[in-house]
Amino acid sequence: MFQLSRFLPLLCLVCLLLPVRAQVMTDPAAQQTVQKALDHIYNMEFTQADGLIRQLQTRYPQHPVASMLRATQLDIQNLPMAENNAAMAQFGQAVNQGMTLAKRMLDKNENDPEGVFFTLSAYSYMASLYHNQGESLKAVGESKKAYSYLRDGAKLLDKGSDFYFTTGLYNYYVERYPLDHPVVRPFMFFFADGDMPLGLKQMDIATRKAVFMRPVANYYLAHILIKHESNPVKANVYTTYLTEKYPKNPLFAMIQAESLLLSGRYADARPAVQQLRQFSNKLVPLAYQTFSGMLAEQADKNDKAATDFYEAALKLPANEAYTKEYKAFAYSGLARIAARANDHARAKAYYKKALDTAEYKTTVREAKAFK
Repeated sequence: MFQLSRFLPLLCLVCLLLPVRAQVMTDPAAQQTVQKALDHIYNMEFTQADGLIRQLQTRYPQHPVASMLRATQLDIQNLPMAENNAAMAQFGQAVNQGMTLAKRMLDKNENDPEGVFFTLSAYSYMASLYHNQGESLKAVGESKKAYSYLRDGAKLLDKGSDFYFTTGLYNYYVERYPLDHPVVRPFMFFFADGDMPLGLKQMDIATRKAVFMRPVANYYLAHILIKHESNPVKANVYTTYLTEKYPKNPLFAMIQAESLLLSGRYADARPAVQQLRQFSNKLVPLAYQTFSGMLAEQADKNDKAATDFYEAALKLPANEAYTKEYKAFAYSGLARIAARANDHARAKAYYKKALDTAEYKTTVREAKAFK
C-alpha cells in the first residue's frame, strides 16, 4: 500500500496556528505570545519559549495551542528526535493531549477551521513519530486519518494564508512521489489529484504571507527546490531568510550552506560552511566535512584536500531524514576526483555508491551519466 507517511512527515512542523475563528486567535495578546514562542523555538532559545508556552497553558487550558507548541519544541530541541526515546515519549504525550483538545473543538462544531487544522496537525505529528520509530503500519494509519482533514483544509484558504502551506505541500507531493516511485502509482486512486506548479505557488505564498507557517514553508520549499527542482539559486532566497531570522538553528544553517554551494557561490559559501563549526548538534559534522570537501574540490581545485574531507565525511553516521544525501555528495566528489586521475573503475564504483544513497535529481543524473 502507498505510504502517505512518506511525505506526511514533512508536515511534522505544521502543528502551529492559523488566524481563524477561535478563542486564542481573536486575542491579539495571545497571538503575540504564540509568535514570540515560535521565534524562540526556531532560534533554539528554549528557556524563553518554555515561559511563553506556560503562559498560554495557564490562560487557555482547554486549547491545544500549548500542547502543540510543546511538541514542536521537543522536535526541534532534540534533533534528530528519532534517536532520543525519552524525547519521543514526551512528544507523543504532548501530541495526544493536543489531539484530544482539538477533537473537543470539532465535537462542538465539526466545521470549525481551527479544529480541523489542529486535528490534521496532531495526526501528521503521530504519523511522523511512528515513521521515525519504524512503525510503518501505524504511520500509514495515522496518515489516512490525517488525509480527510488535509483535504478539508484545502477548502479553507480564505480563512488564513497559512493554509497555503499544507495545501501546497499536498498538491506537490501527491504528484511528485509517484513520479519518483512508480511502483506506488496503482495505489494512488485513494488520493485526490494534485498540481505541482500550483503547489509550488501556494507554498511560495505561505513563505511570504503566512503568519505562523512562514519558517516551515521557507524550509520545505527550499528543500523541494534543491532536491526535486534542481534550482538551488531560487532556494537560496528562502534559506537566506531563515538564517538571517534564526541564526542559531543548525538545520537552517546547513541548508543555507548547501544552497550556496550548489549555486556555485563559493565565496559566499565559505563563511557559511565555516559557521557550521559553531553548532554542537550531531547532524552538523557530516555536513561540515562534506561541504568543506566541495569547497576544496570545486573552489580551490585541491583534490587532495577534498579527498581527505570526503573520506572523513563517509566515516560519520548519516541521518535518514536530514543528512543522508551528503554522503552521496561525498561519493560523487570522490568519483569526480578518480575520473580526473583517469581511474575509471574507481570512479564508476564511487558513482555506484552515490546512486545507492542519492535522491537529489542532480546527483542521480551525474552518476547515471558516467559511463
